[in-house]
Amino acid sequence: METYNNVNKASKEEQKVAIQSYDALSSVIKELKSNNPEIEIDETQERIKIPLSALKLLGEILEAMGKGKPFSLVPIATEVTTQKAAEILGCSRPHFVKLLEEGKIDFTKVGKHRRVKFEDVMKHKRKMKEAQKKHIIEIMQSDEEIGLYDT
Repeated sequence: METYNNVNKASKEEQKVAIQSYDALSSVIKELKSNNPEIEIDETQERIKIPLSALKLLGEILEAMGKGKPFSLVPIATEVTTQKAAEILGCSRPHFVKLLEEGKIDFTKVGKHRRVKFEDVMKHKRKMKEAQKKHIIEIMQSDEEIGLYDT
């Protein structure tokens, strides 16, 4: 399985096909009753049972491709280096190490090296985004209260 290091960006042709495929797949998924529907590969006439959750994931991939967004599949337990984690969060490696040492993100040590689960980095990133949104709302409310912001 490819990891975070292998980010894929669709070509223009792939984007067109992805848009058409996503539209068709999303309408079909809504009608499915089985948790393991069968799909048929047109070129080989081979029928394959596939978990509904996998079809939904395929739909998400097609949607991202159609919009030209880069994407990557990452196994949940994937561990990343402190440098890669810092890049994901958009901060320096020393700052990221400080976050680890403060206990804000879980990590394990392998010899002298710290390893962090990709899932934990993304969890921290979501928390940061939520905190930023909360602070922006508080600032906007404060500005409204003192008359600096017209609604």
